Amino acid sequence: MRVTEIMDSKHPVTHGADLATKGRALIRNYGLRILPVVDENDKLQGIISRRSLLTISSSVSPIQVKGIMAEPRYVTSVEDDAYSAVKQMIRLDEWCVPVVNSAQDKTYRGVLGLDNFIETIIKTSPEKLAKPVTAIMSMNVVCCSPDDEVEQVWRLMQERSFSGVPVVKKDKLVGIVTHKDLLESGKVLPGFESKKGRFRASPKVNMVMKENVVAVEPSVKAIRAAKVMISKDIGHVPVTDEKGRLLGIVDREDVARLIVKRE
Repeated sequence: MRVTEIMDSKHPVTHGADLATKGRALIRNYGLRILPVVDENDKLQGIISRRSLLTISSSVSPIQVKGIMAEPRYVTSVEDDAYSAVKQMIRLDEWCVPVVNSAQDKTYRGVLGLDNFIETIIKTSPEKLAKPVTAIMSMNVVCCSPDDEVEQVWRLMQERSFSGVPVVKKDKLVGIVTHKDLLESGKVLPGFESKKGRFRASPKVNMVMKENVVAVEPSVKAIRAAKVMISKDIGHVPVTDEKGRLLGIVDREDVARLIVKRE
């Protein structure tokens, strides 16, 4: 299976001279994890991510995309083997990477996401996801409280390279907060306002977290968690017991790792 067979060839792009606020709007409106940056000849220049956009403190910031874009840690090409590309993505902890024509020709072609790979396997080789979800979930889950300050949780996400953190109250799962939630909350851009800025005190997690979290029971197969991720377009699925207590969490990387380990 080649990358070109499963990549998203219609993934939006931006340009270095565009305002970073335009990049933010694209990422928010399309639910993107990364936004490739190209030049006038469609050559890949870099990427911006949800994380980089969260460093912009004002919705009217004059910063250009080139001021916050980063060099991709990994770029794959259309003819690369998809399994090999996904293995490299897992090794580098990257959920989405840009795709170009070749190592020599950096013409942008699309984005390969773990979701593209997982969705294909669900359709073509569901037996690869037959293990119980308990076999792939992370058990020592870092959580936060609804009463924690957003800035505190944001810094935790930065330090630990988390894209989402479950929210627990009285030992029960009550929500989850992710980079996407922080971007979509129009009233908060955490941790980067000065004392003279709009937010003199950091808002609480309960102001931005998603409630009614889709969770699975420990008895289900990994394919069930994978289908939830794809159908709901989410990156994490908590595993809870019958009383709603958090037992673990599964993310897209856990699912992809299970698939490639069988190769």
